[in-house]
Amino acid sequence: MTPLTRRRLLQSLSAVALTPLAARAERRLIATEYYELDDREVHLTGLDPAHDGLRVVQLSDLHIGRNVPDGRIISAVREVNALAPDLVVLTGDFVTTKRDPLSRVPQLLETLAAPRVAVLGNHDHWSGPQELRLGLERIGVRVLRNENTAVRLRGVDFNVIGIDDSTTQHDDVAAAFKGAGSASRLVLTHTPSAAAKLPAWEDLLCLSGHTHGGQWDVPGLTKGVFRTVGQPWYRGAYGVRGNQLYVNRGLGFGKGTQMPRINSEPEVTLLTLRHRPLG
Repeated sequence: MTPLTRRRLLQSLSAVALTPLAARAERRLIATEYYELDDREVHLTGLDPAHDGLRVVQLSDLHIGRNVPDGRIISAVREVNALAPDLVVLTGDFVTTKRDPLSRVPQLLETLAAPRVAVLGNHDHWSGPQELRLGLERIGVRVLRNENTAVRLRGVDFNVIGIDDSTTQHDDVAAAFKGAGSASRLVLTHTPSAAAKLPAWEDLLCLSGHTHGGQWDVPGLTKGVFRTVGQPWYRGAYGVRGNQLYVNRGLGFGKGTQMPRINSEPEVTLLTLRHRPLG
């Protein structure tokens, strides 16, 4: 089955005469597979020139279980493989509670074709962090908990720094950066507020999730609520103390589930990294 992005959805709607039966089928398909593909470029002074044009896909907040249909995750994985990125990163909250099928996480993600690196989220820590880590590493996903790894891409090390979840107070930024290479550094952390703890003015790129893009994004209201709770970065791109932060809206808790979204559709992010010369 072809994954549904916004473009494919609109094409489908325009091509099909929506009889009552077809309309019901279309709604079921949208509820299970619909997400947006957010495609953007990021310019970084610290990127090795060999990595100019490197393509990184970010998945976040899958919340695999009864509130999120497997179809959306399966569709997103197929879309990621079709994009053929150099690297896939996963920024936590693979499940929601201990009652969710933790063993289903590696089953749904095992066909991801690119090199894969992940961090855990707050719900993962509340649900079974060791079981999730072992399951992901069994399918070749490197899970970073306040540590870093060098992925060899285009013949040059690409350094991924994984900061463990700060909501549950498992983060240790100094430990995560220890021994990391100085060029082509990408930071992963589940909660966006952890970006404020990064070394300042190094033009680092930090990818996070956690907020679901506000879940209910009401202009003039949602932003104020997030600021009030000390989380001013809740969707999209920001500058934080001389570094760059991107907050993914996540795939979980979509339309038709127990916690619907408003103006905050599920997201798969494709980031093309560009070398920006100094000066």
